[in-house]
Amino acid sequence: MINTTILSVVTFIYFGSFVFYLFNMVTGRKFWGPMASLTALIGLLSHTVSLIIRWIESYNLGIGHIPLSNFYESLTFFAWTIIFLYLIVEWRTKNKSFGTFVVPFAFILMAFASLSPDINNRIQPLIPALQSNWLTIHVITCFLGYASFAISCSLGLMYLLKKLEYSQKNSSIFPRFIPSLAILDEMNYQSIVLGFVFLTLGIMTGAIWAHYAWGTYWSWDPKETWSFITWLIYATILHTRFIRGWRGKRMAIAAIIGFASVLFTYLGVNYLPSLHSYL
Repeated sequence: MINTTILSVVTFIYFGSFVFYLFNMVTGRKFWGPMASLTALIGLLSHTVSLIIRWIESYNLGIGHIPLSNFYESLTFFAWTIIFLYLIVEWRTKNKSFGTFVVPFAFILMAFASLSPDINNRIQPLIPALQSNWLTIHVITCFLGYASFAISCSLGLMYLLKKLEYSQKNSSIFPRFIPSLAILDEMNYQSIVLGFVFLTLGIMTGAIWAHYAWGTYWSWDPKETWSFITWLIYATILHTRFIRGWRGKRMAIAAIIGFASVLFTYLGVNYLPSLHSYL
């Protein structure tokens, strides 16, 4: 199918974008920054076109639905949301150093979707429980939350790298172009808040969808349980920020731990008996 071919090409485009962002940080030459951004934008536009083509192809097969229903489609959409939100962040901040840490997440997801022999990339009909508009709302809000948490994790890594530079009192080239610790901390907090809002909406729409599909709002399915655990982790992070004044290194580490929970919620639960399993 042409959509899978385009998505395979997009994988390499994202890798090229990461390389350009890396060159931009290491060399400090302005030429690489716009090249990296342009490459990421080309990747996003190509990615969008491929998803639309896949959507149209599903209708041509007589099983029309938005391409968000199986593991392959969720991986590619996860990558799309990361690049989409990242480019908005870059446009707002005018700083391209973030791309070195964020874009690899999208590349890894796309590479996994394209190369893993266990992932079926064919367009498949929806089971009756998935034939609902709530599927679209639920999946989009969840993955926007996941993407926000991926960005916060990247910001946490950048914070720790910048902090390490200060603690060792050196002036290595690589961290020089990373924003200040205060900016990284504030952006990390904002990304977590945004992700928390989207995750909350995702859980709420998922509960409504579950009631529509299975007659119950909550069944403590493994995916539901781990989504709730992840929600509690980020609620705790925000609580400690407001009440205990957590900032800096603590928030950076918390962002990384939180995203580890997101990855388990999304990937690890697939290996447990679950109504949400993609495997």
